[in-house]
Amino acid sequence: MGELRLVELSAATIVAVNNLSLKPGQEEYLSPVSYGVAATVVNPQSTWQRVVVDDGGAVVGFVSANFDADDPQEHFRSVLWRINVDADAQGSGVGRFAVEKLVAEARDRGFDHVDVVYEAGEGGPEAFFTRVGFTPVDETEYGEVIAEIRI
Repeated sequence: MGELRLVELSAATIVAVNNLSLKPGQEEYLSPVSYGVAATVVNPQSTWQRVVVDDGGAVVGFVSANFDADDPQEHFRSVLWRINVDADAQGSGVGRFAVEKLVAEARDRGFDHVDVVYEAGEGGPEAFFTRVGFTPVDETEYGEVIAEIRI
């Protein structure tokens, strides 16, 4: 894949982020990116959204997280909300790169872990999250998996 870098979500990248393609079956696990972008407006101090760009300048991924040490729910204090990798770039290290950068951001902010909440199921994100280091630790009241990376 070459050299990857993170840039802030902006007017220049949001259209490309919204047009990231998915593999068949993945769409049932994701809401539109624009839903997550709204979080920046509601909570700009704690929302962290970045775009993964390859060495040719193409948008190949998107990662969104939240950091709020005062959130009443422990698993929402340092949490990966969303990660999208373009279908053609999946399996090439883009997702791992994004998670590594997210973990570094959490560490810089003084957190000792990053959580993720996801729905288990065939074609879902569980295998990816396990590969990049998340370990299931709990379940939400709705049966979703809560997994974490300890820093």
